[in-house]
Amino acid sequence: MKRILISLFFILLSWHCMAVLPEVTLSDVNGKTVNVATLGQSGKPVIISFFATWCKPCMRELTAINEVYADWQEETGVEMYIVSVDQAQDSHKVKPLVDGNGWEYHVLLDPNGTFKRAMNVQSIPHMFVLDSKGKIVYTHVGYSAGDEEEVRTYLR
Repeated sequence: MKRILISLFFILLSWHCMAVLPEVTLSDVNGKTVNVATLGQSGKPVIISFFATWCKPCMRELTAINEVYADWQEETGVEMYIVSVDQAQDSHKVKPLVDGNGWEYHVLLDPNGTFKRAMNVQSIPHMFVLDSKGKIVYTHVGYSAGDEEEVRTYLR
């Protein structure tokens, strides 16, 4: 039984590391529609971080990444997409928050939680790192100071 459980664990782990993004269409903060399945097709690593304007750990994570993002882009060519899970009536708060913090991330809106559910996101912040082939190679839930260094190792 123990061997079966260990085998199942490794099968699930390998599936997770090979998983790709679902076919979900979202809008960015400027109203442009984006099929999220195409995000990992640039040939560069991609970070997708689910957040909300009211989430303090999300704000700390996005601020900490902002401090090293230019270095990450220069080193790896990474593109970062942040996905707001704020409800529709609060979507108007997202762009001013992003602009006010000077974040240079791509910003998507998921007011109905379609993408969130498809990615099985239960709590935020929740981050996914995709390799240059669009495969999910890392996920992380929550934020503690210094987590961005772990992310950097997966970007390399």
